[in-house]
Amino acid sequence: MSISAVNSTLVRESGYINGRWCQAASGATISVFNPANGDMLGRVPDMGVDDTKAAIDAASQALAAWSATGPKERARLLRNWFDLIIEHKEDLARLMTLEQGKPLFETRGEVLYGASYIEWYAEEAKRAYGKVFAAPTADKRALSIQQPIGVVAAITPWNFPNAMITRKLAPALAAGCTIVVKPSEETPFSALALMALAEQAGIPAGVINMITSSQAAAVGRVMTDDSRVRKLSFTGSTRVGKLLYGQSADTVKKLSLELGGNAPFIVFDDANLEAAVAGAVISKFRNAGQTCVCANRILVQDGIYDAFIARFKAEVEKFVVGNGLADNTTLGPVINRAAIEKISAMVDRAQSQGAELVVGGKPHPAGELFYSPTILAGVTQDMEIAQQEIFGPVAPVIRFNDDAEAIAIANNTPYGLAAYFYTESHSRIWKLAEALEYGMIGINEGILSNEIAPFGGVKESGLGREGSAEGLADYMETKYLCMGGIR
Repeated sequence: MSISAVNSTLVRESGYINGRWCQAASGATISVFNPANGDMLGRVPDMGVDDTKAAIDAASQALAAWSATGPKERARLLRNWFDLIIEHKEDLARLMTLEQGKPLFETRGEVLYGASYIEWYAEEAKRAYGKVFAAPTADKRALSIQQPIGVVAAITPWNFPNAMITRKLAPALAAGCTIVVKPSEETPFSALALMALAEQAGIPAGVINMITSSQAAAVGRVMTDDSRVRKLSFTGSTRVGKLLYGQSADTVKKLSLELGGNAPFIVFDDANLEAAVAGAVISKFRNAGQTCVCANRILVQDGIYDAFIARFKAEVEKFVVGNGLADNTTLGPVINRAAIEKISAMVDRAQSQGAELVVGGKPHPAGELFYSPTILAGVTQDMEIAQQEIFGPVAPVIRFNDDAEAIAIANNTPYGLAAYFYTESHSRIWKLAEALEYGMIGINEGILSNEIAPFGGVKESGLGREGSAEGLADYMETKYLCMGGIR
């Protein structure tokens, strides 16, 4: 299947600035490839500094009218966008599988998941409440109002090319902000398809602007240097997030940073073994392990360790590796050659350090960018594979003795995005939930993200929250009003 089989109204090979589909000022383009077979899908503009400045100009000019648009009207337009995404969900899913690689059952799920944020914030747009406070004296009244922060810049990754965009765009638009988005150059077509539907939904010119570019450093610098950009939202690596954090200091921008993770998945002796294995499989191997919240280290208590490994191995061996467009495929490719080389090197080094290969451990014959689903037993916390984000279908399993050791191992990382644990003990649930240094915790659950809950991390995993009412607040400023002279 080629990209030509997708609804032609969704396939755009242009950026979008101020209501116009356009090419890069330089004329440069980026070639986009299918990771499953290497086929070229098409080309998009390789936009640079001048294009980014033009997009910020457009967002700045559109801000006054959009922020003055009533929340009910903004909600109506968001709902139009949501309805169009649902109408085109199958084409959006197939387009995503073509450029990102994950199986169709996952891309179908992501389209619905991404759309849920638009639906949620269409509803939340009407609920940006202010407050009235008890005045300090009888002649005064004190209150606060919520107003949009202004122009927003958003930089999104390739691993969830639909949902990472809607999680930022929906609350920004609901709050009354305008936005400039730079999607990943690995997966631009999914982003541009969303843009096409937003235009069809009636979102006014300049409210959303989309820059496709391989020049991440240059585009990011324009976004951080421009004082008109009042907020930057970035999902990606901790290294790049720190650079953007520093670059934003001169203009004191508000930041939302969803950065790297090193999620522990802890299984206690009293856990429901079947449920724990099922949770580990979906948490670790969803999107071929290429998620920031996936289980990066699986910690299993002594008493259940061997039984867990045996059951886990049996389930992992059931994966069908192949092109995501095939109906029976359950595990697709990784995103590029650099990823496959990194994964292979990490697995090899872990074995040289004493880890035991249970299953997998090598590239898969399905194609150049496929890696066999892998389990490593006997991993210790000091090994590189337990310290770094793997971002691939490799599960390192660590043995632990008691609660204190599990907590110590889990927290021994600069990251704090997501953690998971399985236990039937009511008291242990509270103890672990409070002791683990993470922004999100799955308790007897391997998937935790949804539109109603605040998504985000602590420590070096980032700042701010996406989803929930907190996600809307991240795109608004609180203004305090003190009224005097009341008689």
